[in-house]
Amino acid sequence: MEFNIFLGFIVLLCLFSHISGEQSSFVPSKVDGFWYGGKRAEEGRVRIEAFLDPVCPDSRDSWEPLKQAFNNYGSSVVELVVYLLPLPYHDNAFVASRALHIVNELNSSATYTLLEAFFENQEQFYGKATFNMSRANVIDKIMTFSAEVLGSSSLSAIKSGFNDTETDHATRISFKFGCLRGVYATPFFFVNGFPLAGAGSALSYDEWRQVIDPLVVNQGKN
Repeated sequence: MEFNIFLGFIVLLCLFSHISGEQSSFVPSKVDGFWYGGKRAEEGRVRIEAFLDPVCPDSRDSWEPLKQAFNNYGSSVVELVVYLLPLPYHDNAFVASRALHIVNELNSSATYTLLEAFFENQEQFYGKATFNMSRANVIDKIMTFSAEVLGSSSLSAIKSGFNDTETDHATRISFKFGCLRGVYATPFFFVNGFPLAGAGSALSYDEWRQVIDPLVVNQGKN
């Protein structure tokens, strides 16, 4: 009982620190932890973790500056991983995220193509566009849209994916993983394991440079 109270206090303290911006004011130049075998898998890289929602306008606005920053530094300097967080208050976020999980299994090289297509056509998937549609019709719309992006021959495989409960499970895991990390909005970014301030808002290219440049300089000092 005492341990649970103590743990709850620590969680609340961390949450308060994050909201106030204190926790995110410091980002280490390397990810913490002892790596078995002596060498980190990402030695010399800055790791960016992005939690995005495919039908979130702020996620959409955050993507191009982040991609520009990644391309500027290159994969030898920056390691970028995107996690999906289908927020319950974004219309059809779960179905769109499930489509991305399905496509990632079918052809991982097409995952970001579909993500960008969702970003570019978000108005088709929320608000008035789907207000009078049943869930089955929404799923059909998203399956057809995904097949148009990947190629019409992929439609049957995408439909099979939606009939597979494993893709539903994978999408739920994405949401739960975000919750476990304390993610409560999209976009939400971690750099070398530490959350950045301004959750729910896009960062500009210049702001990404301000985050990454000092870490690249400091890498040689560790």
